[in-house]
Amino acid sequence: MAVLETVGVIGATGAVGRIIVQLLEQRKFEAKAFRFLASARSAGSQIPFRGREYEVEELTKDCFGGLDLVIASTPDDIAAEYLPFATAAGAVVIDESGYWRMNPDVPLVVPEINPEDAFTGNGIIASPNCSTTQMVVALKPLHDAAKVRRVIVSTYQAVSGAGLQGSTDLVEGTKAALNGSKYDYKVFRHPIAFNAMPQIGGVKEEGYTSEEMKMVYETRKILGDDSMQIAATCVRIPVENCHSETITVETERPVSPDEARQLFASFPGIIVLDDTANGTYPTPAVCSGRDEVFIGRIRRDLSHPNGLNFWCVSDNLRKGAATNAVQIAELLSARWSEKLAARST
Repeated sequence: MAVLETVGVIGATGAVGRIIVQLLEQRKFEAKAFRFLASARSAGSQIPFRGREYEVEELTKDCFGGLDLVIASTPDDIAAEYLPFATAAGAVVIDESGYWRMNPDVPLVVPEINPEDAFTGNGIIASPNCSTTQMVVALKPLHDAAKVRRVIVSTYQAVSGAGLQGSTDLVEGTKAALNGSKYDYKVFRHPIAFNAMPQIGGVKEEGYTSEEMKMVYETRKILGDDSMQIAATCVRIPVENCHSETITVETERPVSPDEARQLFASFPGIIVLDDTANGTYPTPAVCSGRDEVFIGRIRRDLSHPNGLNFWCVSDNLRKGAATNAVQIAELLSARWSEKLAARST
């Protein structure tokens, strides 16, 4: 089978980048060569991959020669500055940052939902925000069956969503709180230990935060429905990994809890854990390290005849970021192989 020549991972030493590297190995992603890139601070360090050590290269504007596919996990400013040089050098880029997501020329892709969009655009393919990704996977089967008209979502987001330092802040801040000492938080403006913060990101229109508005705009783009009404509240909680969400949907016709369970269970990438009487529902501790979206507490919305409530948990570093990007890469690799095979016949 024809395979990609060279694949690069930008941000390979970061929280998400490390998982991307692991997944490329675990999922046996096919390419003839791999290169791992990061900032000057991490350049020269070693990354174990498929039985050997790879030296991390410095990310520069002229480092993209020979790369066919790039998976990038960087802050927005780095994505804006460097990724155009990757596409100019002939690479297709899968971008984890938020910079390109709402660009009308850039597809925003969740492979279970809109895989064909990965083959459109200008060379950059965006992967959604982590809180958006798990929600749209959960919404898709309901939207296909009964058209979702309105969504109210509250998120309970893990500190790993703020990067490696976010996890350090939780651990060290908790130790300090238990010892009665002071800890100087590096990421969070308020203590995260034994606390909850109803702000993730900067303030945008009508007092909503950037994280909340990402869920609005990205969901509409991925599902291809600008008429969907969405209200989000995003909260940071003292959990190390996995985002949780309470989701209320209003559909055009009633969807019973039993029908919803069947729709969820039959959709790729969703696992239903829904037996509240016996204490069975998703929790971050159970879902961490998994690639699926988990759903439970499925019940009728008592306030609306066409309403449904459920609880949704997913690993924000995996399906919310790294896994989704690698799944997009697998889509591209399969199409690449088909094209090369067609040329040879």
